Amino acid sequence: MGGEEQWSWMVLALAATASCVLLHVAARVADALWWRPRRLEAHFARQGVRGPPYRLLVGCVREMVALMAEATAKPMSPATSHNALPRVLAFYHYWRKIYGPTFLIWFGPTPRLTVADPELVREIFLTQAEAFDRYEAHPVVRQLEGDGLVSLHGDKWALHRRVLAPAFFPDNLNRLVPHVGRSVAALADRWRAMACAGEVEVDVAEWFQAVAEEAITRATFGRSYESGRVVFRMQGRLMAFASEAFRKVLVPGYRFLPTKKNRMSWGLDREIRRGLVRLIGRRSDAAADAVENDGTAVKDKANNNTNNNDNNNKGFRDLLGLMINARDNKSMPVGDMVEECKTFFFAGKQTTTNLLTWATVLLAMHPDWQDRARQEVLAVCGPGELPSKEHLHRLKTLGMILNETLRLYPPAVATIRRAKVDVILGGGQLAIPRDTELLIPIMAIHHDARLWGPDAARFNPARFAAGAARAAAHPLAFIPFGLGSRMCIGQNLALLEAKLTVAILLQRFEFKMSPKYVHAPTVLMLLYPQYGAPVIFRPIDSLSSSPPSDSTQAS
Repeated sequence: MGGEEQWSWMVLALAATASCVLLHVAARVADALWWRPRRLEAHFARQGVRGPPYRLLVGCVREMVALMAEATAKPMSPATSHNALPRVLAFYHYWRKIYGPTFLIWFGPTPRLTVADPELVREIFLTQAEAFDRYEAHPVVRQLEGDGLVSLHGDKWALHRRVLAPAFFPDNLNRLVPHVGRSVAALADRWRAMACAGEVEVDVAEWFQAVAEEAITRATFGRSYESGRVVFRMQGRLMAFASEAFRKVLVPGYRFLPTKKNRMSWGLDREIRRGLVRLIGRRSDAAADAVENDGTAVKDKANNNTNNNDNNNKGFRDLLGLMINARDNKSMPVGDMVEECKTFFFAGKQTTTNLLTWATVLLAMHPDWQDRARQEVLAVCGPGELPSKEHLHRLKTLGMILNETLRLYPPAVATIRRAKVDVILGGGQLAIPRDTELLIPIMAIHHDARLWGPDAARFNPARFAAGAARAAAHPLAFIPFGLGSRMCIGQNLALLEAKLTVAILLQRFEFKMSPKYVHAPTVLMLLYPQYGAPVIFRPIDSLSSSPPSDSTQAS
């Protein structure tokens, strides 16, 4: 065989190989984008689970976006209604009426099974939790919140959780009460100074961010509070960029383009990381010096004691100190510590801000419960004394109000898990293939009349009088902070801060909704008021010399 002929055979062989590769790739793509979704539709249909039909590439995202856009185009009516599910999770509310509480939707070619049965939720989060993993967050959120505890998996998640958990033990958090109390009292004094004609209007959705920032900064940095606050202020600016980007449709690759806002966002992120690395270095050096200068010193004391002049906060274990100890034991590098700081600022600030905002809105809308809560606060704490940790445990009515707030307006309206393996749920009734995503609509469970009774859409804190586990027909019908081992580690901090803040405001003010308020709960990462939350506050000591307010008359 001549050289030319041999070359021709080689070319033909290469062409045949390339054709086979292309056919294989095409077959894989066709299977992923069409045949596998069709097989999964049939698989779930045989189990009685149906849903809107799959469409090539887009799934049913187009319909979801249209339903959500239509729902958020107008505010809720009446303005005092709490039936927020049709507005907040419009696609779920619409398709549930057609297909029932368990149905299949498509996020592109990825199947998502909606699960709202508390018994199935128990299996996903508790009894078969090892079969499921957390869903990866939106890229914009991931950049903002960092690769901390919220997004970690496996052994690394378990290590970080174990290291950080002591910071959120109740005994440790109680040491924050005096600091947070003084911060809220200063906020109340500013509102009082702003009062004109006996009252002041405040958009609490904005003002409460400062309150939330105080507690999360102290919990994270302890005695390095001032340095940490500077870094977290930059993180707050970065959050504004992320919120704006999150409102827009995600265009693949857009976040990598060197637009002006992207460059500003990247610069802020670099500055935040540099600031955190410097702060960690200073704390580590201080801990090392303490041990070197005093052979009897204990690193934990050097790392975790806060301002030496503040005896009320002595011995407080902050997140940074705990992580530095772990780093000294070779289990947590500096990069991981930076990510955890970012995570706790984002998650802690947003969750607490939203809880405080909705609790204040609900008390302004329901003056009868506002009056009951105020009477309790005045009886337990008195009219002028800042509530202490002992006081907070006795504020049962206020605790019921916060739980009812979390039921009606949970910060995270839904959560997603991914099946790591094929798994059977419901005693063999539901076979879930590997890589199926499960959407747990927390808000839908919280608003389900079958679980909460015919008044499920009403504000009725009395339903929690016997505790959260007995408030509904099923003990797992109330899951505002998730469930199981991945339950929000900061829930105790959020509840402590919310109870303390609302108690101080009830001591000092009577409040009602502003005529400007538009009731329009919506989702932007977390649940928030679309048009803000303007509330009118009237100082308590001005009531005796002023005409009765609307809320006083209603009470």
